[in-house]
Amino acid sequence: MNTAYLSIGSNIGDRLQFLKDAVEKVAAHSDIQVERVSDIYETDPVGYTDQAAFLNIAVKLTTSLAPHDLLAVCQSVEQELGRKRLIRWGPRTVDLDILVYNDENIESDDLTLPHPRMAERAFVLIPLASISADPAHQELAAAFDPEKEGIRLWTAFDGDGAFVHTES
Repeated sequence: MNTAYLSIGSNIGDRLQFLKDAVEKVAAHSDIQVERVSDIYETDPVGYTDQAAFLNIAVKLTTSLAPHDLLAVCQSVEQELGRKRLIRWGPRTVDLDILVYNDENIESDDLTLPHPRMAERAFVLIPLASISADPAHQELAAAFDPEKEGIRLWTAFDGDGAFVHTES
């Protein structure tokens, strides 16, 4: 079995529902087992900033799928949930990115692993570090100040498949 980590984000419509739906659709695949889901963080947009705040999570999974097959599943989930690619880094119903797949380094036209901008993105690393035991993920996340980076804990994951809203 292979271990992979995904980053999932949403900033259009019912953001929380899109995150839940994305996790459920990934977990419904017969060759994927969702192992852990991070708390949900609300994050300021990066890149194209004239848009609503995102909700972001990280997901740890095990799979028998090859990396490109996992990518196809992620892209299928995005399409099922209405993702439109109109503006680079623009608003989206849902965005699923493979961050890490085992310790593999892959560089192809449609997939680069580890994710090429992962180390620059606190909105990816902070949720990832909360569910990954990898010291490198912990170190990278520790370099960011969540407040300065516009990252706020929005909802805690209770471990039983439910989210407990913490925003005041």
